Amino acid sequence: MPAFTDDAPVDLTSSTSTRAPSILWLRRDLRLHDHPALTAALAGGRSVVPLYVLDEALLAGRWASPNRAWFLAGCLRDLGAALEARGGRLLVLRGRPADLVPAVARAFGAEEVHVSRDYAPYGRRRDRAVAQTLAATGRRLVEHPGVLIREPEAIRTRTGGRYAVFTPFRRTWEAATIRDLAPAPAHVPFPSTWPEGEAWALQPATPELAPIPTAQPSLLPAPGEAAARQRLARWLDPGPTGLDGYAGRRNLVGEDGTSRLSADLRWGTLSPLEVLVRAVTHAEVQPAVFTSELAWRDFYAHLLWWEPHLARDPFDPRAAGLAWRSVPDEIAAWRAGQTGYPIVDAAMRQLLATGWMHNRARMIVASFLAKDLFVDWRIGEAHFMAHLVDGDPAANNGGWQWSASTGADAQPWFRVFNPTLQGERFDPDGAYVRRWVPELARVPVGRIHRPWTLSPAEQATCGCRIGHDYPAPIVDHADGRARALAAWSAVRASSRD
Repeated sequence: MPAFTDDAPVDLTSSTSTRAPSILWLRRDLRLHDHPALTAALAGGRSVVPLYVLDEALLAGRWASPNRAWFLAGCLRDLGAALEARGGRLLVLRGRPADLVPAVARAFGAEEVHVSRDYAPYGRRRDRAVAQTLAATGRRLVEHPGVLIREPEAIRTRTGGRYAVFTPFRRTWEAATIRDLAPAPAHVPFPSTWPEGEAWALQPATPELAPIPTAQPSLLPAPGEAAARQRLARWLDPGPTGLDGYAGRRNLVGEDGTSRLSADLRWGTLSPLEVLVRAVTHAEVQPAVFTSELAWRDFYAHLLWWEPHLARDPFDPRAAGLAWRSVPDEIAAWRAGQTGYPIVDAAMRQLLATGWMHNRARMIVASFLAKDLFVDWRIGEAHFMAHLVDGDPAANNGGWQWSASTGADAQPWFRVFNPTLQGERFDPDGAYVRRWVPELARVPVGRIHRPWTLSPAEQATCGCRIGHDYPAPIVDHADGRARALAAWSAVRASSRD
């Protein structure tokens, strides 16, 4: 299937249509390219009311994040400008979707509200409530693909169930058919007449959304579809720093060896299907390693769709018996990047400064919290969701459960990352640590991941006194590993009784 180009928008509309307008309710699909819900909303020459509802349950709820709110605001500004350039406008309202979406449909006389499917527990409950309210007045909520590459119902085991192991999931996922890419429309006409009656409640001006991020704004990714498409183009350019070099460089935390498309996929400023299609048609490489990561994204979303209780509970029921430690000082040190393990601290400080963390680093810090400190993985999950611009309930939950050995096809319970060895392997020259832990900038390469082994004289030479300028390790890795293995052995033994 050929990928479309940015230079070929397709005119799917007709300004002479007298059909009732459609509502396009936007959520995690803030783009015009490859947008099946938008294509359906425009079908037959309809005018379209693109609508985004600022939902307080998300903006101020369990997974609230100033960084994601900042990125969202930028995406809405970008999308609004793109719609205006095509004859449309973006209506942004604040409130409960179950109230506002039906009200907008009623005010504009729309019979259908088109959406890209949501797969998370809250989104599914929200959409059922909206659909029920719409149905009471003879209107429909019409769901479309667009957030994932393949739908959960399409990827089943031979017995019709869901997969809990990634490798067979990926084989079925790769063999399944995919839909055609949908081109960006040349025109997105807005209804010519503003509704009367309830129009006072549907003001066209975008409500103020000016969040202050916790990260440094200059280090956050530029929001919006235009910036996302530039990142995708950069990623696909031939050369060792893009997709061509991904397999060999993706785990080196100090190098720019990953796509940096995670926030774009989370907010839908890029279509995951387009990313897949353009990757597999990339002329220079066979990008199986990269496309496998896209499959992992679908895997975790599918798993949460089948098992919504995973949003709060471990996949492995034995893990419910683990007696996690409550150690506020150690948790605070982990959050602040003050554990005494340089690779862990660099990663945690990168998260605070940029709203992003390298994927290898995510695995290292998650293993450290859940295994070395033996702290409930949900504490780490919440911290990530508070700061990650790409914070996705399914992917974040899946990654944390993988690292904690509580999830589907997770890291074996007896495997505990050694943070020192991980640092030496994946930050061999110490560049990553030196950037984010400047206290250690003068420590030589051979000791950068073991600064506690420096003698007092060596510490003075490096300008870093352990326990004063930089903390000593808050836990001995061997002791933490032994504690985690003993706890896991106990719950596994009790489950056999």
